[in-house]
Amino acid sequence: MKKIAIFASGSGSNAENIATYFASNDTARVALILSNRADAPVLQRAARLGIESAVFDRDTFYKGEKIVELLSAHGIDYVVLAGFLWLVPDNLLKAYPDKIVNIHPSLLPKHGGKGMYGDRVHRAVIESGDKESGITIHRVNEFYDSGSIIAQYRVPVTSDDTPETVAAKVHALEYKYFPIEIEKEIGKLQ
Repeated sequence: MKKIAIFASGSGSNAENIATYFASNDTARVALILSNRADAPVLQRAARLGIESAVFDRDTFYKGEKIVELLSAHGIDYVVLAGFLWLVPDNLLKAYPDKIVNIHPSLLPKHGGKGMYGDRVHRAVIESGDKESGITIHRVNEFYDSGSIIAQYRVPVTSDDTPETVAAKVHALEYKYFPIEIEKEIGKLQ
């Protein structure tokens, strides 16, 4: 059984959804949840789910090998970013080549890049007049939101939509498809 580590910065609803999905699955399980914020609600979710967690600061993430060593010590096979906003450092990319996946709340390459997350993305979708939005599940590389696309799922955007209603539609896609695509990717591992 493969082990997943999830990096999250916020509430952790996607992290919990992924952990719950794999709790009843023989492919993998979530073994570790990491956050760059000691006050992130995702840590409380991890505790409630009985999943070990760790908090780190910017220096620990970007300097040295502590994060890679922590992942290795837990036997992590695959890394998932779920609402994690920092650019992944080179040493982590090298330790997990093509084994780090992220989800973005728009149809990349539209509305991606540094600073484009959450309601900022949904507002940009509406302001640009897009007739659809959705999610992009992609591999992580050294740039924001530019790794190879694994899958995209779409929802219509109507003239009545607000950033909040688009967010609700997009979240529904995230909860349904992100765990499924992670499972497919893990199934490709040796």
